[in-house]
Amino acid sequence: MFNPLDYPVLVLLASLVILSVAGWIGGSLREKKPHLESDREEFMFVLGGTLTLLGLIIGFTFSMAVSRYDQRKNYEEEEANAIGTEYVRADLLPAADAAKVRSLLRSYLALRIRTYRSRRYRELRAMEAETAQLQSQMWSAVTLPVKTQQNAVTALAVEGMNDVLNTQGYTQAAWWNRIPAAAWALMLIISVFCNVLIGYSARHKRVMLYLILPIALSVSLFLIADIDSPRSGVIRVHPQNLESLAQSLDAQTP
Repeated sequence: MFNPLDYPVLVLLASLVILSVAGWIGGSLREKKPHLESDREEFMFVLGGTLTLLGLIIGFTFSMAVSRYDQRKNYEEEEANAIGTEYVRADLLPAADAAKVRSLLRSYLALRIRTYRSRRYRELRAMEAETAQLQSQMWSAVTLPVKTQQNAVTALAVEGMNDVLNTQGYTQAAWWNRIPAAAWALMLIISVFCNVLIGYSARHKRVMLYLILPIALSVSLFLIADIDSPRSGVIRVHPQNLESLAQSLDAQTP
């Protein structure tokens, strides 16, 4: 399903056009029905209050986007820690089972790195199916030997694998946790009102006068959309912890 919020550049261009037109409409309204100079003080008070409200909403939404970005980064780190811990705990299993678990963890680690890097949604669907299959194989590889040798030591291997599977679920949930559409709609509506009021308050109908606020707001919305978009934005979570773990495991391979 097409989601325009997944394309920050589209948000930038669309908001710039909409807000510029809103300012121009405000200027046209002033020409048709200019406000009295005696009412200008009250009008500027309303304009100032509306701009303040818009600034607060943009700041609050930006904070929401940054907190979600930080959450995705933290879960990437937790994923790397969980995989690395389980790779070490594989020593608690019989040699043949330990080798199988390590091989599966290496494949899983490479798949997770590719998932973080991918921008194509068709590839992601295939990776999701492959991830589910690998997770099932890893769980079976850990639980089967534990069934024949149940003790506190082998239980650590099962616990570690459970953490590997859980962290992937937490990561996926964090990537789905986006800024609500209602918040975007509220920002856009108030931005349009502010630009109409700016255009209406302008004494002269100049092009640059109607572009200053739309450009500033469009850049702000672009930045929020870019941070909030896990796949399509310029600012994305780089799997540096997972890559570091992969390099460490490769260095250990004789």
